Amino acid sequence: MAKGEKKVAYFAKLEHLLSTYKTIFIVNVDNVSSQQMHVVRQSLRGQAEILMGKNTMVRRALRGLIPNNPSYEALLPFVKGNIGFVFTNGDMKEIREKIISNRVAAPARPNAVAPVDVFVPAGNTGMEPGQTSFFQALGIPTKIARGTIEITNDVHLVKVGDKVGASEATLLNKLGISPFTYGLVVMQIYDDGATFSSAVLDITEDDLVDRLMEGITTIASISLSVDYLALPAIPHLTINVFKDILALSVATDYTIAAAESVSICLCFNVQYFAHLLVPMMSCEQSMIHSDFA
Repeated sequence: MAKGEKKVAYFAKLEHLLSTYKTIFIVNVDNVSSQQMHVVRQSLRGQAEILMGKNTMVRRALRGLIPNNPSYEALLPFVKGNIGFVFTNGDMKEIREKIISNRVAAPARPNAVAPVDVFVPAGNTGMEPGQTSFFQALGIPTKIARGTIEITNDVHLVKVGDKVGASEATLLNKLGISPFTYGLVVMQIYDDGATFSSAVLDITEDDLVDRLMEGITTIASISLSVDYLALPAIPHLTINVFKDILALSVATDYTIAAAESVSICLCFNVQYFAHLLVPMMSCEQSMIHSDFA
């Protein structure tokens, strides 16, 4: 197939996938092997389709489709780097888990950017004492134990986001440490014309209810503070008014049915405390008499 024919076929396939599926996962595929991609494709078979391609060709295809569907323009800012598209109509959480679940441990390579912090644990390395200078150059404390080099303390060798140096990569390989795991990373999700972070899928119904209740409470507090009537404040205003009515009823001879139980409780408490005060007052009087005597 000629180069021009390949482009036409690619554009047609992209257009078909965009019209067939409503959800697109934009994934980063840095350091992902072809074998990993094959495994992910198999796990998604029947539920989603993966499409890779050069970014220039993807952008050109999308720009050609934007006049008929302007929502595709939301995809353009994310067509950069080593990315691919996963098209689906299935459950987004389930598809995301299948996309990110296949991860493979990999050795550290020089100049690779560390996706996580790398630590070298304390313990015996099994390496001969002649290689002590190698550890000293990296600032790793060691001692000789039973004829081999032993690392005395855990060492933070590479920080997340830093590039791995040649010496660090060599040491990790000698120690048999594969600190990184690589796989597809979901960068963004496109769904029915809207784009959002994959973190949105982690929001539960309980989280939404909690946020809603926080908002309602805030509105009610502001409404009560500034004396501006708002719907969330009505229950609180009603209760406050009812309290005023009860207080007025108890303080006057005018009684309402709702205040009767309150009046009874108040009367009971007054009689109860009066009953307690009588012996106390008698005791105080006897003490006064005894002092004067």
